Amino acid sequence: QVQLVESGGGLVQAGGSLRLSCGASGFIFSINAMGWYRQAPGKQRELVASITSGRNTRYADSVKGRFTISRDNAKNTVYLQMNSLKPEDTAVYYCTPEDLGTRYWGQGTQVTVSS
Repeated sequence: QVQLVESGGGLVQAGGSLRLSCGASGFIFSINAMGWYRQAPGKQRELVASITSGRNTRYADSVKGRFTISRDNAKNTVYLQMNSLKPEDTAVYYCTPEDLGTRYWGQGTQVTVSS
């Protein structure tokens, strides 16, 4: 079965950085696009960044120039480097495979940015 384990979240001051990791199993990681999503309290889950199997990337306008998504197919892991963090980045962050037809979610990792 598909399993996704996110880690790397925490409490950071505005302007700081965090690197999120997501270990994946239960599907062929290398041929699937992967996405990072986030959900803030009272808001809908939104796409933050995605990366294709060919390493093409796209970002939400709100994080362009600050966040970088990458992947390591040998480790079945996708990363999200987050720099210049803002209080509005506070949310639970989730990774998910984009090409399986069914949406799978892990437990997420909490990111809290203090002002």
